[in-house]
Amino acid sequence: MSGNGPTVPARVWRALFFLSLAGLVRGAAPVAPPELAQVGKPGAEEAARILQQFRQAGLLGEFYLEFEFRAMPRRGEERLYPGRLWGGRTPQGTAFRIEVRDGSGGTGRWLLRNGAKSAAWKVVDGQVVPLSLASSLEPLFPGVEITAFDLQMPFLYWEDATLDRLARVFGRPSYAYVFRPPAGERAALGAVAAARAYLDTQFNALMQTELLDDRGRVLKSFALISLKRVGEQHVPKQADYRNDTTRDKTRFQVTAVALNLQLPAAVFAPAALATPLEPPEAALRVRID
Repeated sequence: MSGNGPTVPARVWRALFFLSLAGLVRGAAPVAPPELAQVGKPGAEEAARILQQFRQAGLLGEFYLEFEFRAMPRRGEERLYPGRLWGGRTPQGTAFRIEVRDGSGGTGRWLLRNGAKSAAWKVVDGQVVPLSLASSLEPLFPGVEITAFDLQMPFLYWEDATLDRLARVFGRPSYAYVFRPPAGERAALGAVAAARAYLDTQFNALMQTELLDDRGRVLKSFALISLKRVGEQHVPKQADYRNDTTRDKTRFQVTAVALNLQLPAAVFAPAALATPLEPPEAALRVRID
């Protein structure tokens, strides 16, 4: 962890990360991680309760991020894609509005809604169109190892979820859940046959995710690199999305944040997605160095 981050061990704060973009959490007193044998693998009923508790945790509030996608291919030059994100909760579930400059003067816009009834939209030729499951697996831009599916993570709400095992992630004991898609969605997912998510056993927070093929091999993974403390909350500073087949990756790097906002409902309305949105006033934004 860099010097401008928390002074407690990095493994503790990584354990507090909740979702790739919704990782806004209040500080907690760090404790030594228990051994796996001390934790023990819960039975089916308890495993279901833990997962349901995680799904209901939600966000602490509405927020705004400025960020960069740094495309880092195994071979070739790196490229930067600056973007902005508004996050909050709607009656239908957690929602994110995302704008990213594509490097050629244009701006891509997406609206992602998570939960049991997840949905996604993007702007195409000035029109707001819904994203199909198959199209949500396509890179946001060529050469970027991030998709709408990666940011949305709808697999966390697939009903076919089982606790596979106990594992250690970043030195923390974690429950490794495997999620399998509904039968009607399997064909649209292409090579993705399942997903694995690691939940910290103490904080019930998401630590890492993996997309798996039909033989259980990792196709793609997400991992947090660092966090930054802003007031009483911790925000994601850097996270990597890695293509485990090509070994190319894209780094999500936050450059500014505004917390505890009260955003208009239109921010998360699909019909308003094509309309440019102004960021919060500069006095509310905190730079992330």
